[in-house]
Amino acid sequence: MTRCSFHPFYTLAFIFSLCFFTKAQYVSLNPKVDTLKVGVAGNAPFIINEPGNPLPQGISAKIWGEIADDLNWNYRYKDYQSVTQALEALKTGEVDMVVGPVTINSQRLDSFKFSQPYYQSSLSIAYKQGEFSIWNLVKLLFSFKLLIAIGIFLVILTIVGTLLWLAEKKASPDQFPSEPAKGIGTGMWLAIVTMSTTGYGDKAPITLMGRIIAGTWMIVSIISATSMVAGIASVLTFSNFQSVDIKNIEELNGKRVATISGSPSVDFLKEYKVTVRPVENLNAAMTLLHDKKVDAIVYDRPQLLYYLNNHEEEDLQISKAEYYKQGYGFVFPKESPLTYDVNRTLLKLAEDNKTAEIAEEYLGKEQ
Repeated sequence: MTRCSFHPFYTLAFIFSLCFFTKAQYVSLNPKVDTLKVGVAGNAPFIINEPGNPLPQGISAKIWGEIADDLNWNYRYKDYQSVTQALEALKTGEVDMVVGPVTINSQRLDSFKFSQPYYQSSLSIAYKQGEFSIWNLVKLLFSFKLLIAIGIFLVILTIVGTLLWLAEKKASPDQFPSEPAKGIGTGMWLAIVTMSTTGYGDKAPITLMGRIIAGTWMIVSIISATSMVAGIASVLTFSNFQSVDIKNIEELNGKRVATISGSPSVDFLKEYKVTVRPVENLNAAMTLLHDKKVDAIVYDRPQLLYYLNNHEEEDLQISKAEYYKQGYGFVFPKESPLTYDVNRTLLKLAEDNKTAEIAEEYLGKEQ
């Protein structure tokens, strides 16, 4: 039987190689020893490049700075034009991680490892607070919905008035003249008096059929009049003269809405069959809103809040409703061991309310 054994030289070489590899791996992944290469991409309010300041500012950059300071990690930034470019650089090992508004989704988890979310983004609606004017009043009085409601009401009154006239014209020609225009007009007047329960007593049906029609109309009008009057009152309420309050996506039906081309909000609006006017950037959308060429803007909530925080004089409003909620996180290679320390520090910053304070610095207090 042949005995298998290791030569002492090979044993020592194996141990040395193992130690060297372990040490090299530790050093390459230890930010206290090496300098982390951090890819930066995104736009305001998450990444802001200020003139004369070599370090990026913004929500993402500031939160990352707090983490690195707490962990005593060394790092240097490398700027990229887009998040896609930064993630490609992370794939090839050009950088060790990416900082910016990177959405955490299942597709990206196949290639990368994410920290826990440091900010929850969403889509929201921005609109301009309206002011009272005679023109707003006229528009409400002649709104399509109100005209349709009045039209339907007049048709119903005409039908009831015609039936009353046909039933009463022979038996009561003094009250209901034989001429159709006068007779139907009298019938409509009786229907209005009956519906409003005014009861002038100047006109009244005397035939059995006329009383049946009038009685039926009494019951129908009692049931329907309350809801009809309430609907008209809601259209003509004074608060509607003063402002337009868009609470949710359903209220955008029939309105003109601007959004940024290529953003998730385009598909979102199409799902709800809203008329979309795509533009290149948020400033262009705001110009359309101020010029009253659109009624609202749908876009990422943090970007809308950031604009509002920096343009308080423009009297903009942002709806409470939020859609397409998604988390932003820091990105690492799948084999990176850095996420544990980053997540632990993120939790600490959240518990100390530090992340909320940084967000509020750029976005202001939520409305």
